[in-house]
Amino acid sequence: MSPPADDGPDVITAALLQITQQAERLAVLDEREAAHHRQIAAGLAELAGRVADTSAQVGRIDSAATRRAGILDALDRLDQQVAALASRLTEMAVTPDADGENGGQYRPPRSPRWWKLDGPERDEALARLRAWVEQVYRPGYGHLAAGLGACWDRHPLCLFGLDWLMELWSALYLTTKRNAPALASQAEWQTRLLPALAEQMYIETTHCQHAERAPSRRLPPPTVGAGSNGRDGTNQKPDPTP
Repeated sequence: MSPPADDGPDVITAALLQITQQAERLAVLDEREAAHHRQIAAGLAELAGRVADTSAQVGRIDSAATRRAGILDALDRLDQQVAALASRLTEMAVTPDADGENGGQYRPPRSPRWWKLDGPERDEALARLRAWVEQVYRPGYGHLAAGLGACWDRHPLCLFGLDWLMELWSALYLTTKRNAPALASQAEWQTRLLPALAEQMYIETTHCQHAERAPSRRLPPPTVGAGSNGRDGTNQKPDPTP
């Protein structure tokens, strides 16, 4: 009987071959996983950038919303102040005297319908408005009135504005009684309503075709809410030269 063949080297070679193959498979898997990791990392970085951009946009939107809320709140307060002024004027108009009558109180006439007035009716309404402008507004309100162009009677904005300005002035000053509510209303009229309208009328009568044909050297009224540091026109006097 012959002895068994010695196949030890073959077994070792086969084992080494299998180990090599497994190592190659592991290397392929490692490379694949590394590629997946790089892809995931790039995707996460891109997502993080998008999240940062979105956060910045949300911040800008929130800031704009806050500013708008502040503006709306200021407008709401202005509406309340105007309503309070109207209420005080109404109380002044209907408060009777000691004898039970409303003597000495100014009663505004019906509002002119400027959009449809024509002929003598329009001439009469304009004459009344011109008289107040020339006798009260221009002589009494300095640089604010100096910004009103000579062509104001051809601008509906000025007609509507000067009408309520005149009627409010008449209700506040053409009265035989004067009390704390009346004083507060006069202060509100001159410090808030008058400057706001004067600025509107200056812009209206300065950038129009009439002003282009006859340029004026009028100075603008101060911007509503601007400081009095001399740069916004509040400390300047209008040039009297036409």
